[in-house]
Amino acid sequence: YKLSVSPEMDIMEYCRKEWRGNTPAAKRMRKGYEAVAQKFASIRRIRGDNYCAFRATLFQALSQATQLPRWLQSEDFTMLPENLLSKYDWIKQWQLRQKPGKRMGEIRDEIKEYLILLRKKWKNISEIKDPLEKQEACDKLFKNEEEEYSLYEALKFLMLNTAIELYNANKSGKRVPVFSWLLFARDTSSNPSQLMHNHLNHIGHSGGLEQVEMFLLAYALQYTIQVYRLYKCSTDEFITLYPNDPEEDWPVVTLITEDDRHYNIPVRMCQETML
Repeated sequence: YKLSVSPEMDIMEYCRKEWRGNTPAAKRMRKGYEAVAQKFASIRRIRGDNYCAFRATLFQALSQATQLPRWLQSEDFTMLPENLLSKYDWIKQWQLRQKPGKRMGEIRDEIKEYLILLRKKWKNISEIKDPLEKQEACDKLFKNEEEEYSLYEALKFLMLNTAIELYNANKSGKRVPVFSWLLFARDTSSNPSQLMHNHLNHIGHSGGLEQVEMFLLAYALQYTIQVYRLYKCSTDEFITLYPNDPEEDWPVVTLITEDDRHYNIPVRMCQETML
């Protein structure tokens, strides 16, 4: 049994344990952690499988949620799988977790279940007023493997939907964010079908999220994902925002990475930062 989100630990204590030597890399990491420790007191380690970007982002979003996001409230939210499958035959090849080769009807119903679960959990947790109780509810959710992975499937499907919207908007001459061009400029994802086959279907199995897909996740959730990229300490890219020109009303979640592959989360904002 592996913990998905491990208990809090003092940030500098964690840093001293992980980065002992005197190599340039260790010095840079220590400097990076010191900068994070100006704002946050603790760190929680995120289980290191290929879902860690989803896990870190969703955990942070839920633990500070006070209301259901607008896009989760919409009537036709749970109709997404039906609507998309009726327009795009290739979505039949969607790879459900540990269930390859499902039939179209099963894929549609299963993804619909995942979306309903996402809405239900988000609603329940956002209604909890007491911060301790909210944290306990999040911890409990991320100990339930079946539910946890179902939520990641929902996020992947939302990313696909967002990619299709951006692709179509660009095709019809509308303005799209720059990352959308980069997303579809890759040889392996020149359209949403390729993105699904070559990238989304593999997330969680053989790979995690690439940089450009972090933008897509942020757009799908309508959240700004702020990342302390420790190996970029002392450069302009030390704190990176996805997207880099966020909407003002998007909530912000903060993650930490040492290498752009694995993500942990900082918790407990220092008092002076909060003021």
